Amino acid sequence: MYSAGFWPAWRLEREDECYLITFARLLCNTVTNSCRLLSRENSFYLFSRKCFDSRLRSGPTSLEAGPVFFAHPSVAVAGHRLVGGHSVSAAIGLENLTVAYERRPAVHHISGRFEAGSLTAIVGPNGAGKSTLIKAIAGTMKPAQGHVDRGRLATRTIGYLPQAAEIDRSFPLSVADTVSMGAWHSIGPFQSLTRNHARLTQEALHTVGLEGFEARSVGSLSSGQFQRVLFARLLLQDASVILLDEPFTAIDARTTRDLLELVRVWHGQGRTVIAVLHDIEQVRQHFPQTLLMAREAIAWGETSHVLSDANLRKARNMAEYWSPDASLCDNEDERS
Repeated sequence: MYSAGFWPAWRLEREDECYLITFARLLCNTVTNSCRLLSRENSFYLFSRKCFDSRLRSGPTSLEAGPVFFAHPSVAVAGHRLVGGHSVSAAIGLENLTVAYERRPAVHHISGRFEAGSLTAIVGPNGAGKSTLIKAIAGTMKPAQGHVDRGRLATRTIGYLPQAAEIDRSFPLSVADTVSMGAWHSIGPFQSLTRNHARLTQEALHTVGLEGFEARSVGSLSSGQFQRVLFARLLLQDASVILLDEPFTAIDARTTRDLLELVRVWHGQGRTVIAVLHDIEQVRQHFPQTLLMAREAIAWGETSHVLSDANLRKARNMAEYWSPDASLCDNEDERS
């Protein structure tokens, strides 16, 4: 990995024009924010080999590359195909997991297991550590204590969809380019997309109801349309585990219904699906398993038992109990 100030640059000439593509500038100014789909650290560059600036396409020295996309090397922001085969599902175990921000615990001593092929909602009050937990499962946050047991599952094969609020749509990507990025893990960062990948992209857009949107900029889409694009990208990876962080927030009811149907299909295919959600009634109707947490696990198991009035009260009380200034004790660090 190149350190800051040592990113490579290519000089591309066309007639009397000279263009210097400096990846450090792209990283600092636009790409890290636009692709904060994953992580600010340990980024790497990926070419989709599709619609870079047309002036870079001619001549033997030009880079026939698509928009530069930075992504965390260990996690693919993608998911499953509805066509073809898929990977065997995998279980995810949490063993005394604690995740902290500068020694302030957001997730504290959680142990349990997301069974292979399960459909689980993670719920809890605001500030309960739900998003932090799913980032730790995805591998984008390092535990302060304990660990996440993924078995033989490589984190790069996990389908991870972060909150829409973490994604800057100002970077000029088309709908088709954004969806096709779901295939990078299978083709490698510097390989061309094949006709089969183009076909799968079209099928994914058809599945989410966005046929005819291929050339549209993602910045021109509504919140619901953009979420459909992200789910379409999830269709290209064929992962065995899908992580969704508040996937139905701030989108219309029809889009929510359509995307919930995709979640049910994934579950029916034997995928392990874990979603952070706020709508308790939605969880009761569509998610058979639930983890209720308030930094610590309050209850974990069948949704009908977990979401009892007593457990929900306990979660609210626990959230109020935690001090915003709480920090890890020295003896806790020693145990890790």
